[in-house]
Amino acid sequence: MTDSVAVRKVETKADFEAFLKFPWTLYQGDPYWVPPLVSMQRHKLDKRKNPTWQHMEGDYFVAWRGQQPVGTIAAFVNHRYNEYQEENIGFFGLFEVYDDQEAATALLDTATEYVRAKGCDAIRGPASFSTNEECGLLIEGFDDPPVILVPYNYPYYQALIEGVPGFEKAMDLYSYHITLKGVTDASERLQKLFRVTGRNNERRRITISPLNVKNIKREFEMLRAIYNKAWGRNWGFVPFSDVELDELVKELGKFVDPRTAFFASVDGKPAAFLFGIPDMNRVLRLAYPRPGKPEIISLLQVLWHWKIRPKIDRIRIMLMGVQEEFRGIGIESALFVDLYKVAVALNYQTAEGGWVLETNLAMQRLVEPLNAHIYKRHRFYERSLIDGTGAPDTSA
Repeated sequence: MTDSVAVRKVETKADFEAFLKFPWTLYQGDPYWVPPLVSMQRHKLDKRKNPTWQHMEGDYFVAWRGQQPVGTIAAFVNHRYNEYQEENIGFFGLFEVYDDQEAATALLDTATEYVRAKGCDAIRGPASFSTNEECGLLIEGFDDPPVILVPYNYPYYQALIEGVPGFEKAMDLYSYHITLKGVTDASERLQKLFRVTGRNNERRRITISPLNVKNIKREFEMLRAIYNKAWGRNWGFVPFSDVELDELVKELGKFVDPRTAFFASVDGKPAAFLFGIPDMNRVLRLAYPRPGKPEIISLLQVLWHWKIRPKIDRIRIMLMGVQEEFRGIGIESALFVDLYKVAVALNYQTAEGGWVLETNLAMQRLVEPLNAHIYKRHRFYERSLIDGTGAPDTSA
């Protein structure tokens, strides 16, 4: 007889280790899942060390069948998000589970009850832990490994979430595949775009400059200022705090290539930025870090496949922001064109642009001429707690 599912809050060190290590068991043998460095994942989950937890409260939960973990979830309230967006919602994230509707329902109901007890009007997710990090459930594009800092999950997750009463689509996020290899010289449309953009830069006095690594902290502070202003009230956005910026500099600074990160100015005034990073998932997949494997070995393997025998042929366009007063004058195109040219010169084969809100038609029109097409779609789900639709079924 199969044991029933029991969901328990993570309270002990053993509970935490079960939570942390579960994805390596769940995705064992999957050709597309890319494991993170164990130390980075441990840091992310540590409420004392991850600065995002300074403005959040929440708990981790594990679903068990007997002594066997069968799923995980985090439930939390991001107070900074609610204050900024003037909402009153909670979130779920780090949702991993076998193809087991009973376990999935128990986990999602547990998260729902957690945020309901905090007085929230709805629960939304998955997010780990905001739109500045990994977020959304993959619902299309399972035949290509994800790029760095983009989530992956099994196809059956969509049916599991939609099988829980009350969970409905909130927003889709698009990721674009951009072909670089062998295209620049052959594409008449691209060449025309390059010419038009160059003339517009002169007329509008738009200047594009690469990231200055000698003053990387100052550059990231300028990035944060532009980013927080540019995204404004965009759906799901929460601005970086000072400590989160420090964390970003610390983590992404290890992988940044100043040749693929750009700032734009108009008449000398900072106006926009575009930030591309090499897709480190290409080498993490080869190194396959995991619990029990000395991380120094994983790091040496990453270094080997990154610097000694380079295997990274894809770049991720990770962050972009244009201040409102400078929109509509071609600055977005100027940034993309410069990155496109540099990425081709650096022998990148492809680029990934994402994510883009399904409602952001302006960005979609911008990237599509660059040999781009939507190749992955992630989805946010939401469950209302106001009218009772989010109440789990507790009937016998």
